[in-house]
Amino acid sequence: SITPLILSLEDSPVSAFAEAFTGADVVVLAAGAGRKGGAERTRAVDYEGAIKTYDALEVVPGAKSRLLLVSAIGRLRHSDSAIENDADKALSARMRKIIGDYFHWKYEADKDLVQCTAYPWTILRPSGLADDPGTGRLDIGRTHTTARISNVALALAELVERPDAAGFAIDMEGGDVLIADGIDAFVEKGETDCLC
Repeated sequence: SITPLILSLEDSPVSAFAEAFTGADVVVLAAGAGRKGGAERTRAVDYEGAIKTYDALEVVPGAKSRLLLVSAIGRLRHSDSAIENDADKALSARMRKIIGDYFHWKYEADKDLVQCTAYPWTILRPSGLADDPGTGRLDIGRTHTTARISNVALALAELVERPDAAGFAIDMEGGDVLIADGIDAFVEKGETDCLC
């Protein structure tokens, strides 16, 4: 039930996004610079591209689409306050050195989105991504291992059908809980992961 849209987050105007989003129930933004093009391109895709998407959703005429944004759990790691142990802190520090720009711009995009009241949104923040085959299982609210890309896709597919997850930021990693069950429990708990 998801139709891919190919537009340039760097070059296409807001109006092209707004036209494409008109009539959509849900918009999924799962794009990233992928460590290609350096810090400037990372900012252009992961921050400015997200802002372009937000702006386009605001000007869509009529009913507003719900936005599902794929962010990154590492974007929280500007402070170690939420990290559980020394091994997590060490891993976080190492990852900030490698892809700190990515985490920074995802963080800035998240901060802008949580201020938005024009349309409903959900942020899905996987931990480090892995290309391993998916398992259909995850842990929510934990942040120190990896999330398989195919499991992130499965979580997004589940969230497309979950308007009750609007307003939540959901941290996820690989784990043992069926994706639908994990999202059910998260929404039922009614407490978002950090929106800072």
